[in-house]
Amino acid sequence: MLARCLPALVLAALVLAVWEVSCAALALSPLILPPPSGVATALFVNRSEIARHAVATLMVAGLGFSLSIGFAWVTSVALYFAPLARRALMPLFVVSQTVPLVALAPLMILWFGFGLLPKVLLVILVTFFPILLSLLSGYRQTPPAFVDLLVSMGASRWTVFWRACLPAARAACLAGLRISATYAFVATIFAEYAGARRGLGIYILMAKNNFRADLVLAAVALSALLTLALLGLIHLVDRASQRGPQERRDA
Repeated sequence: MLARCLPALVLAALVLAVWEVSCAALALSPLILPPPSGVATALFVNRSEIARHAVATLMVAGLGFSLSIGFAWVTSVALYFAPLARRALMPLFVVSQTVPLVALAPLMILWFGFGLLPKVLLVILVTFFPILLSLLSGYRQTPPAFVDLLVSMGASRWTVFWRACLPAARAACLAGLRISATYAFVATIFAEYAGARRGLGIYILMAKNNFRADLVLAAVALSALLTLALLGLIHLVDRASQRGPQERRDA
């Protein structure tokens, strides 16, 4: 695991080192671009307040992402068994992804207020489609021979789906989860930025208004770390759901 992450860690360290040296060599003002050491110091000094906002963001992103997975799975099953509904609804799902977050977030706040609901709904709307699309694509990857074998044994359509189609969609589903995970915290921060009482989005807005670039970057860095943690959790689920020694060696 460490060997696979080592190139990325080395590259990240190199970028941070160049950033740090460039800020010192060019004598850049911290108001414009603080060095990584300044961002780390700001994060440490303000850790209690930032952590409080990060917990609020984590709760919204986690709840929205979890509900999105459930809704996407139920919808994918319904559309699998109802091809006509799939042909009717898929264009609408595609159109829903063309609405920019910068326009959607204020509307959610306007319609549902400043509570938890609008932020969770925004996360669901943003992360739902990639998971749904990956599941439907995975179902179509089922080997026809498996389906023919089960049908020849008298299996019902639900049994064929459960025994053949659902396992065949595992890899595609995990790919969709990884894509959606990168959007979960972005959508949450956009919703908070549009209107919230607590969260990294509102913290970034307050830091910007106070001309604290170091706090803005500290919040952004923490958001990136939370996203990486979510991706790491999905990777653990991937490893745990693998079957057979050969798959474990390939991972």
